[in-house]
Amino acid sequence: MAIVASSSPITVTINGTVYEREVEARKLLIHFIRDDVDLTGSHIGCDTGNCGACSVIVNGTLVKSCMLLAVQADGATIETVEGLAEGEQLTTLQQAFSDHHALQCGYCTPGMLMSATALLRANPSPTDEEIKKGLQGNICRCTGYWNIFEAVKAASE
Repeated sequence: MAIVASSSPITVTINGTVYEREVEARKLLIHFIRDDVDLTGSHIGCDTGNCGACSVIVNGTLVKSCMLLAVQADGATIETVEGLAEGEQLTTLQQAFSDHHALQCGYCTPGMLMSATALLRANPSPTDEEIKKGLQGNICRCTGYWNIFEAVKAASE
């Protein structure tokens, strides 16, 4: 007997563009963003919500897109790392990451940028502890976090 996966139509707005797609009920949002919409800036790290590489902003809230089904995002407004800058002009935060050498391999960078963006929108002048708390859901295996912390701190000033 063949097992048939059910699918549903969804409509989402990602970085200002509306996408309408038919998706399997079990498809994770990260796979929808990368595979169906071809926005590959958000990374797949752990598929368990631990690393933060897939972090995006959904309806103004930071979420780990490996922990959300695409059908749950129906009607949502989603921001990915591709939507941060306008054209070739980096945001203050992106420039701070570059200036402070806040990346090495770059795998965690999209999630770190999205987490820091959400933090700075909610609190434009966070304390050191608030910055640490705002980034705590992201794992970086290369930088030791200090330069990332310094970049977020610089962007907030």
